[in-house]
Amino acid sequence: MGWIVGIACVGVLVVAIVGWTAPRWLVSSVARAAPGCLYTVPTGQPAVALTIDDGPSTNTAEILRVLREQSAHATFFLISSNVSGREGVVNAIVSDGHELGNHMTRDEPSVRLMPEAFERSMREAGDVIGRFGKVRWLRPGGGWYTATMIDTIERAGYRCALGSVYPLDAQLPSSRLASAFILANARAGSVIVLHDGAARGRRTVATLGRVLPALAERGLRVVSLSDLDQMRTSPRPSPGQ
Repeated sequence: MGWIVGIACVGVLVVAIVGWTAPRWLVSSVARAAPGCLYTVPTGQPAVALTIDDGPSTNTAEILRVLREQSAHATFFLISSNVSGREGVVNAIVSDGHELGNHMTRDEPSVRLMPEAFERSMREAGDVIGRFGKVRWLRPGGGWYTATMIDTIERAGYRCALGSVYPLDAQLPSSRLASAFILANARAGSVIVLHDGAARGRRTVATLGRVLPALAERGLRVVSLSDLDQMRTSPRPSPGQ
């Protein structure tokens, strides 16, 4: 039995190492296999993009406070059904110099929607969020997408954006684990994904309180997605690539 336990422990360790270091090697493979979405930005500038999904919520004001204190900026991918009654919060996002992104009308896997329903949700969300400022980016719910979805996104004038540093903060209720994962994997050009919402938003406040000072100590600026994209050192791929 001892050797079985030993093999099992080694297997768990290997899985943990692979999962912990995945952003360093897996993202580029996924981007090549499923083109059309931005995951990272090739840049020589010491900067990373911060993106925050699923807002606005009762925690967004606290997230904004932490960002303000740390002189950091982000792209907030908003769910349009969360906007009603929180218009002031969305205005605060914009007035603080952050960027708005389209994260559809509801928190659901976009890839499960029929093409017509996906386009309807995308445009409905864009109409709501676009009242507050320019919206350049769309992030499909659930992170999965098809070539048809990319075509729909680009015809509507958006660019699809995912990320390269995702600490599973929507699944694992540990701010310390999320913080350690981000700090282990963030590099110049990385796109970090965190979440707003109820408990998720509270964890993001705590995570940002740990991560932002540490990134600043490394000399990494934390900027919006569009600001990072303007720092790219190679031409942006043409639509569909």
